Amino acid sequence: MVLAGLGWLAHADVASMPVPAQAECLRGLEAAMSVHSAARAKVVAAFCAQRGYEDDGQGSPRTWLSWQTRITRNAATAVLASARRLGEHRAVADALAAGEISCSWGRQICEWTDRLPAEVRDDAEVILLAAARGGADLDGLAGLAEEIRSRTARPDSDGRDGFADRGLRLGVTLGGAARLNGDLTPQAAAALRAVLDALGHKRGPEDVRTAAQRDHDALEEACRRLLAARCLPERAGQPVRLLLNLSLDDLLHGAGHAHGSDGCGGPSSAASADSVRPGFPAATAGPGDDCDAAIAPVVTGRIDHDLLDKLAARLARTGRPGRAEADPERIRPADHESCAGPQGAGRPGPSGDLDRAAARRLILEQAIALLSGPSGLASWLRTGTLPGPAAAISLPLDVGSVTDIVPPHLRRAIIIRDRHCAAPGCDQPPAACHVHHIVPRSRGGTTSLSNCLLLCSFHHLILIHRWGWSITLNPDGTTTMTSPYGRTLHSHGPPTAAA
Repeated sequence: MVLAGLGWLAHADVASMPVPAQAECLRGLEAAMSVHSAARAKVVAAFCAQRGYEDDGQGSPRTWLSWQTRITRNAATAVLASARRLGEHRAVADALAAGEISCSWGRQICEWTDRLPAEVRDDAEVILLAAARGGADLDGLAGLAEEIRSRTARPDSDGRDGFADRGLRLGVTLGGAARLNGDLTPQAAAALRAVLDALGHKRGPEDVRTAAQRDHDALEEACRRLLAARCLPERAGQPVRLLLNLSLDDLLHGAGHAHGSDGCGGPSSAASADSVRPGFPAATAGPGDDCDAAIAPVVTGRIDHDLLDKLAARLARTGRPGRAEADPERIRPADHESCAGPQGAGRPGPSGDLDRAAARRLILEQAIALLSGPSGLASWLRTGTLPGPAAAISLPLDVGSVTDIVPPHLRRAIIIRDRHCAAPGCDQPPAACHVHHIVPRSRGGTTSLSNCLLLCSFHHLILIHRWGWSITLNPDGTTTMTSPYGRTLHSHGPPTAAA
């Protein structure tokens, strides 16, 4: 009957319904969700008590729920937690069954009363639920719960101030994105709120981000500043350090030059940040990340098996019996015996000449020794670390030194000249800013004082490199920003001249 009613509503033409009827449907659906939660918790509790999941060969109710109801393991865990919570808070469960409060309010009341002494918990729930029925909003309920806690709470003899329940979970999803969930102590929550409030406020009329987006960007900016402040171990102190990955074939054919089409000229599609935890995918550099970064080139190589087969066939063919007079340069055992590896790679066949497999091993060993040098892969082969030369599918052949795009002396001159973010109306200090190339390096822009200026992370990475705005440095030192739709913003007065 429930499915039939909801199915009718799901297929009905609700757009033709009057607005009061739509509002009534929404209130009714929320009440139905409350009743559903109470009913599900009751059934789940009875099912677990009778160990009904064992009848289907499952060892836990969570596994049974994931398998039989087709929900994720996290969702199954939440269902079981809700059943346990409502089993301990009967007044809340009854209010949900009557459709008097929403599921989220019920969960919040349970969390508040869990912090109270056990002997007053039931009475506190009755008071809070009565206030909710009387029309109190969530802030009013929170104030009432705090008043009850202040009057009934005993000294924390067991140290239960929420510290033991603290936790943070960063779950990586598709494409390297992540979902952040956690329970913060009051001290951590206050510190985080202060950081988000300080770094997440609107930067001007051009800032059309939502509050949630500003909080996200503020958290990212706080992490970026922490990395740049050299307060973490094993950091070089650069705001961003990028690894430019290119193969030896790309290097030989000139594909390793800067080609970023959406940044300031850097190869953003081939670059990745180097501060990545093990087990997490490397984050690809975003638009504008290469404006003000230290770039380390990494060259990798792979074996071209088709070419290797051709060379091996040719090398083996020159060593066939009866070709010695026609080809005096054919390879004999004496020619390559000193080059063979410790495991016999490259040894001759029964006839004294190289067969095809031996020729392949000989070519690989000599090529690896030539490219890597005595302290690289060749030494691994000598000590038997790898089972064979072909085990090295892709290994670094060359790692260049880290090079700053913006030299330190030029950075100091830009900071002295701009003093803060050069975007109109923004006063973020130099510590919160990046050096931006006005004319991208991919279009011939130079790393010079006249082509660089300071921009905070919002105006640099989001407004310019994500939303497509442009900025111009005027002859008098002021700046002008223009949106893709022609909106123009002019900056503050001229800055001081650089010393």
